[in-house]
Amino acid sequence: MSENGSNSEAIEATGPQLRVLTQYIKDLSFESPNAPQTLSAQAGAPQIGVNVDVGVRKLGETDYEVDLKLNVDAKSNDRQMFLVELIYSGMFRLANIPEESLQAVLLIECPRQIFPFARRIVADVVRDGGFPPLMIDPIDFAGLYRQQMSQAQAEAGAQGTPNA
Repeated sequence: MSENGSNSEAIEATGPQLRVLTQYIKDLSFESPNAPQTLSAQAGAPQIGVNVDVGVRKLGETDYEVDLKLNVDAKSNDRQMFLVELIYSGMFRLANIPEESLQAVLLIECPRQIFPFARRIVADVVRDGGFPPLMIDPIDFAGLYRQQMSQAQAEAGAQGTPNA
């Protein structure tokens, strides 16, 4: 058996692999347009909205960039307290992932790997902005994936029906 043959067989024998090559802040914005008024205790408890999105870009045969986009909007009495926009990205190398599982791995497992780091960044930025740290609840990326797939199927079905 040749050395090259044994090496590729060893890789295939190891099964599916997901490696985080690097992770980084791609974009970060914090705004507190009504400070210092919104920093006081009289501002009231904020209503906080968190929007999550995941984007994927293929970089090479086995390498992908996954963007975890978090938008946080905090208001009190219809006054903007703060806004946070974060795109936290990771470069992943995937090997031996079956084609039918690739999209799920990219949209569920990859963001799950980098979420704790993005969560900490949001907490630190909000704290550094003069507010109590915001600890975003864990995100069900599998649920988001199922929701996106259902929405895509519904849109495809609506486009396929003739207008009466």
